[in-house]
Amino acid sequence: MPKCAQSLMTRFLSAAALCLAIPSLAQAADGEAWTPTQDAIRADAAGISLPQTVAGLSLSKSGEASNGGRAVDNYAQYLSEDGAIQATLYVYLPTYADASLAAYMTDKAVMERFGAKTRRTAYASAPAAGRAASAIRAVYDDAADGALTTAAGFIHAGRWIVKIRITGPTERRAEVLKGLDGMLAKLTVDDPASLHPTAPASFAACPAAAAADAQLTPAKPTDHAVPQNVLIPRDGKDALCVRGTVTTAEGSYDMLQQVGRSDGPIIVPVDDSGTVLAFDPATDAQGYKLSIHMVGQTDLYGLYDRVPNPHQIAAILDGKDPQTAQAAAIATYAANGDVTLSR
Repeated sequence: MPKCAQSLMTRFLSAAALCLAIPSLAQAADGEAWTPTQDAIRADAAGISLPQTVAGLSLSKSGEASNGGRAVDNYAQYLSEDGAIQATLYVYLPTYADASLAAYMTDKAVMERFGAKTRRTAYASAPAAGRAASAIRAVYDDAADGALTTAAGFIHAGRWIVKIRITGPTERRAEVLKGLDGMLAKLTVDDPASLHPTAPASFAACPAAAAADAQLTPAKPTDHAVPQNVLIPRDGKDALCVRGTVTTAEGSYDMLQQVGRSDGPIIVPVDDSGTVLAFDPATDAQGYKLSIHMVGQTDLYGLYDRVPNPHQIAAILDGKDPQTAQAAAIATYAANGDVTLSR
């Protein structure tokens, strides 16, 4: 299917790991991203390990959730002895890595997926890998009409995001929480200094944004360069505000901006797998550069004369914006940090 006939949202969802999914017992081939040791499993590129047995859960299988062979999107599934409690460790490389955003988008997805009875009973910083405030810990009770307890942990280590999801019957809530806390505690990182202190995202009010349409000037071949970091403090280090709401055929998404920086970057988180649209002020011209960040890949576009309004961003996501039918360049990230730029 040509890119211009396919919504960007569909492309994101087909390419990214759907981290929200309850672990399934369906067979999956082992990937080469993991190296088993005598008593642990290790994601070599990330330098992250977890025991094969932890808190009553045992490793069942491991592999790559997407981007097969690139080791940038990896999972390891754990089960209780009877299979009733299921946990998944995700170690993945989003090109916009932010543990607080990962927790925020997963929180939205959990509340939408598991129904109105679902209650968030914990959502705060927690220790991980022996360091205080290196994770966000979230717990949800009465999910699926009271049948399930589900919980999650989020860690930002170097360029990588670590996400732990664990789900079990409500009557075994204590085992679910023991599993989550055990996995957070027993996780090891080769370089502890790479752990980013993190806290849940906080939000305030944004000033009203202009509603005029923005115009995109396509990038020239000589304009392509390896994308730079979007300059917003991450991992809950500063308050964000909602500049607008983008409504698409797939759902609604917030346009986020750093509080007090009306001229700063704007991001639009799209899913719980690290897909983010970023509008970054150009350093060498007036306007905002669009980049779309995913697991192991950033799509680069041209220069908008202003930040697009919510209606325009919805058209981008739905594949109805002729200005962004195809990326001007694609930056592909390897697990070792190398970046390949293609046009």
